Amino acid sequence: MDLSSAKPNCNSQPKSVQNTIAKTALSAADCACIIDLNELSDTLNKLDNTSTNPADEVRVFIGQERAKSALEFGLGMPAKGYNLYVMGEQATGRATLVKSYIQKNIAEYPAPLDWLYLHNVKDERNPWSLALVGGASEQLLQDMQQLINALLDSFPAAFDNPGYQRKKGLVQKQYKGKYEAALEKVECAAVAFDIALFEEDGTVSFLPVVDNKPMEEEAFVQLPNAVQETFIAHIAELEELLEEELLELPLWKRQQAKALRELKTETAEQSIEPLLADLRKKYAQQPQLDSYFVSIKPHIVDSVLWLDELEEKEEKFDIAQAREYLESQYLPNVLVQHTANAAAPVVYESNPTYQNLFGRIEYSTAQGSVMTDYRMISPGALHEANGGFLLLDADKMVEQPHVWESLKRALKQAQLRIDLPQQDAGMVNSVTLAPEPISLNVKIILIGSRELFYLLQEHDEEFSHLFRVLVDFAYELPATEHNVLDFVTQASAHARKLAFTHVEPLAMQTLLMESMRNAEHQQKISAQFADILELMNEAAFYAKSDLPCPLLNTYLEEAKTAREFRSGRVAETLLDDIKEGQILIRTTGAAVGTINGLTVMDIGSSTFGTPARISATVHAGSNGVVDIEREVELGQSIHSKGVMLLTGYLGHKYAQDFPLTLSANIALEQSYGYIDGDSASLGELIALLSALTHEPCKQSIAITGSINQYGEVQSVGGINEKIEGFFAICEHRGLTGEQGVIIPFANTVHLMLNAAVREAVSAGTFHIYAVKTVDEALTILMEKDAGEQNSKGRYPKHTINFKALQQLAKIATIVNGGDEE
Repeated sequence: MDLSSAKPNCNSQPKSVQNTIAKTALSAADCACIIDLNELSDTLNKLDNTSTNPADEVRVFIGQERAKSALEFGLGMPAKGYNLYVMGEQATGRATLVKSYIQKNIAEYPAPLDWLYLHNVKDERNPWSLALVGGASEQLLQDMQQLINALLDSFPAAFDNPGYQRKKGLVQKQYKGKYEAALEKVECAAVAFDIALFEEDGTVSFLPVVDNKPMEEEAFVQLPNAVQETFIAHIAELEELLEEELLELPLWKRQQAKALRELKTETAEQSIEPLLADLRKKYAQQPQLDSYFVSIKPHIVDSVLWLDELEEKEEKFDIAQAREYLESQYLPNVLVQHTANAAAPVVYESNPTYQNLFGRIEYSTAQGSVMTDYRMISPGALHEANGGFLLLDADKMVEQPHVWESLKRALKQAQLRIDLPQQDAGMVNSVTLAPEPISLNVKIILIGSRELFYLLQEHDEEFSHLFRVLVDFAYELPATEHNVLDFVTQASAHARKLAFTHVEPLAMQTLLMESMRNAEHQQKISAQFADILELMNEAAFYAKSDLPCPLLNTYLEEAKTAREFRSGRVAETLLDDIKEGQILIRTTGAAVGTINGLTVMDIGSSTFGTPARISATVHAGSNGVVDIEREVELGQSIHSKGVMLLTGYLGHKYAQDFPLTLSANIALEQSYGYIDGDSASLGELIALLSALTHEPCKQSIAITGSINQYGEVQSVGGINEKIEGFFAICEHRGLTGEQGVIIPFANTVHLMLNAAVREAVSAGTFHIYAVKTVDEALTILMEKDAGEQNSKGRYPKHTINFKALQQLAKIATIVNGGDEE
């Protein structure tokens, strides 16, 4: 560790202070993990010399051996209930890994089935489901289309056949003979009365005959009244006789109609039978289809007769209308279709609503009525994934009404139903369908957050029985040789996709260090490789005029600078406020009861650090340590916990022989939003001790860290952004060699600072101190010995701890009373 430039003004400081500074100061080498360029060059040269196809270089994923093992087990386990929950952070390649692994091993899984719905002619509201081997649905669809074509070719031509016409003529002749015999009997009676019978278009009339001539009404009225009355009486008798003779006329018509209908039916059946026989023979190995063909035969006959009647009524046969009708009755509704020997389907449903998963029944309107039929059943993702794998976004899925419970029911019953969801309650008065369930054989892969996994595991007993396999993706991965090689391989392959010829070593070093910074660890890389790909994509934008070319570090730095500029408005505004003095942050001198804390802010996709002034006041009283942020409901629970720990520390450290009694107020000044986290607790404690002992703290050094009740300093998050935020202020005002930050020693492994900070540390113009205890931080900030207890439990005089103990004892005496008398 290079400490030659890490001890500002050492000659004017006590020896104990100099020793503490020497022990805690970090060198530039400690501020980041610098990847060896020579090793990277060798790795890149090997890749360039051995790779022939970028796609061959890309391994399925980087690291994640635990996830890979769980994935292999879950996908290969055929038993019921072994569905998968893929858990991890966004952009760690979870969905990509799962899909890639399945595609890689897809040949091991059986081919999926085709699924269809057929018209149930006996109960139209309950369509039949049918499974066929892959590709067979297309053949069945063609065969049924040919059946329809054959029906249109056969009818009405079958009814024009001479044989049919002869039989039809015999039936009609038989009816006509009965009718004519009745008329003949009446006519004979009429002749006896000199009355003529006339029949026209089924209407029978009688006219008197005089001089062998039928008389019209004008001549009839000229006859004598007696003659007229005689004729009228005879005509009345004849009408009665006619009525008697034709009494059975309706029966004769019904018999004729029945005979003609039976003739038509027989003719239609004889014509249809060979067509269906061929289909039954072809699909003899499909019992369900054979039953279907048997069931539709009477229905086809009825359809043919109905079309024939339609032709007779309209006097013209509309073949387009007939085809449309027959297709609506007999063409199968193919929900899911595959080719022969197709691979198992892999489906990702990005919007897992009820209809998108389970399918829907569509409706049409006709003359104000809402209608539907079996051909208006549409498939969902579960239909498409049946026989394979379905990937779902778990967090989105549980937000959708009815989906989670319906999915569990489908998995437990191994059946896929298309039910009417509650949100379609407005359709209850309309005719709907209840399709026959489909056998469900699918592996569900939920991709979700850790929080949702533990929530479902705790509150849903069925979840653990249905999703037995947890595929846990790590957020960060050890920077082992194997993982680094995978990283370099992936990055190199992606660079080629972007039209870069190769990646220069310095650029690859930047990518690796960026991944380590994302992981906030010097020995680990981030599993969110998508962030690195995004940076490379942005670098390609700035290099587009030079492509194809190597991926140079200058392109990456330009992309990073542009990204910071795009998302840095808030950070720049806060920095400007500090520069203008709107936010009070001192970077020189010393002050009592105030100190510069380090905070980190997350606003959208932008994360940046900024200093915040912490102030404390102490006075005699018994109110204890008051967190002003909590009192005004701006401090969140973790921050309030950190402040409450101060009381525990003060009591343990100083108040062993007297009751801890004081009134103190602590606040983050000029903070108007919610504050959470306990990373300010170390700074708050030192500000409190400064106010208590009246010892000034250096304002040129900012501090962050969490403490426990024993004064041990614990690590905090966002350490790189915090340091860089304070450095930006100091750099703007001019680096004096006095400025720096105090961080927890445990955070040294998380340091991945930018080049500007590392250069300043190397030059001795900015300092980073890593402390393990509160006393070390006190010594650096107040430039006085904190003081250690001796064997008698006392602190040396004039040390910080001695003064703190004396002041607390004095306040306790004032508040609680003493031996004044």
